[in-house]
Amino acid sequence: MLILSATLAIFVYGLIAPILGALLPSYPLTPSQQGNLGMAQALGLVIASLSAGPVIDRRGNRLALVTGLILIVASLVAAPNAGGYGGLLFAYFVLGIGGGVVVTGANALVGAVEPTRRGSALNFLNLFFGLGGIITTYAASYLLTPVVLCYSVAALTFIALVVNAATRMPGPSREAGFRLNEVPLLLSRPALILLCLFLFLYVACEVGVWNWLKAYLISARFDSRSAGGVVSYGFAFGILLGRVVVSRVLIKVPALTVTLISAILMAITTYAMLHLESQRSITIAVFCAGLTMAPVFPTTLAIVGDTFHRGAATALGIVITCGWIGLAVSSPIIGSLAENQNYRRGLMLLPLFSVVMVLVNLALRPVLRRHVTA
Repeated sequence: MLILSATLAIFVYGLIAPILGALLPSYPLTPSQQGNLGMAQALGLVIASLSAGPVIDRRGNRLALVTGLILIVASLVAAPNAGGYGGLLFAYFVLGIGGGVVVTGANALVGAVEPTRRGSALNFLNLFFGLGGIITTYAASYLLTPVVLCYSVAALTFIALVVNAATRMPGPSREAGFRLNEVPLLLSRPALILLCLFLFLYVACEVGVWNWLKAYLISARFDSRSAGGVVSYGFAFGILLGRVVVSRVLIKVPALTVTLISAILMAITTYAMLHLESQRSITIAVFCAGLTMAPVFPTTLAIVGDTFHRGAATALGIVITCGWIGLAVSSPIIGSLAENQNYRRGLMLLPLFSVVMVLVNLALRPVLRRHVTA
C-alpha cells in the first residue's frame, strides 16, 4: 500500500503538471500574463517544498500527502470558476502549493522504503508522472473541454486522497534526530548547493516544455490538436519510456554518469526541436527531448538521498525547492522574450540551461567525492 499511495500521488502530479500548458492557448492572455501564471504556480511549489521537507522529517509522510492532495482538488475545482486573470493567478498558486507538497512527500516516502535501490525506485515511481502527463495532454487536445478536464482530474485526485488517507505510513525517523536548527549547516554544504543549482536548471527546462511547447507549436503552424498530440505522444511518452529504461540502467551505471549524458543530450534535442521545420522531425525531436530528460529529476533526488542521511527529507525539499525556483525565474523570462508570439526566442533558454547543467555536473563530481570521504 505504501508504494501504491506514492504512485497515485506522483500520478496526480503528472496529471496537473502539464495542465497549465494544455490550457494556456484557451486563455485570452498575453505571453507576459501567461508567464505570470507559470510564476504563480512556481511560487506555490517553492513555498510547499520549503515547508514539506521539515514537516515530513518531524511529522511523517501521510500528513504532507493528504494536505497536498486536498489543495490540488480545491484548486482544480476553483480554476473553472476563477472569473478572470486574478482568479487564475490564485488558483494556480494554490495548485502549485499542493503539487509541491505531493512531489516532496511521494519521493521521500519511496526513497525511505527502498533506500538500497533509491535511484531505480524513484525512476520507476516517476514514470507514472509521464503517464499522467500523457493522459492530461491527450485529453485536453482530443477529448475534454477545459472545464471538464479540471473536474475530471479533481475526481482522480480525490481517489488518490482517499487511498493515501487510509494507508498506514511509517512515522518520522527518530533515529536521525534531525533538528530544524541544523538547516543552516545543511545549506552550507557545497554538494547540496550544486545539486540545488543542477535541479534549478533542469526544472526550468522540463516545465518550460510542459508550459510553452504547445503555444510554440501553434505559432509554428501546427493546429491546436496536433500541437497537443506532439506534447502527449512526443514529450510525455518520451519521459514515460525513458524512466522505464533508466530504472534498470541505474542498477549498473552511476547516477552522475546518467545525469551527465542526459544533460548533453538535452542541449542537443531542445535546440533541434526549436529549429527543425517539418512536423514529423519536430515530433521526433520532442520525443527524444522527453527521453533524455526522463531520468534527471528522480536520479538527482536519488543522489540527494544517498548523500544526506540526516534530515534526508529536508535536503530533498531544499533541492526540489530550488527546482521550482528555476521555474519561477524562467517563466517570466520566457514570457518576456516570447512577446509578439516569438516563442522560439523565449524557449532558446532551454538549450542554454542544458549546457550549464553539463558544467555543473562536472563540478559536482569532485565535490561529492570529498563529501563522501568527510
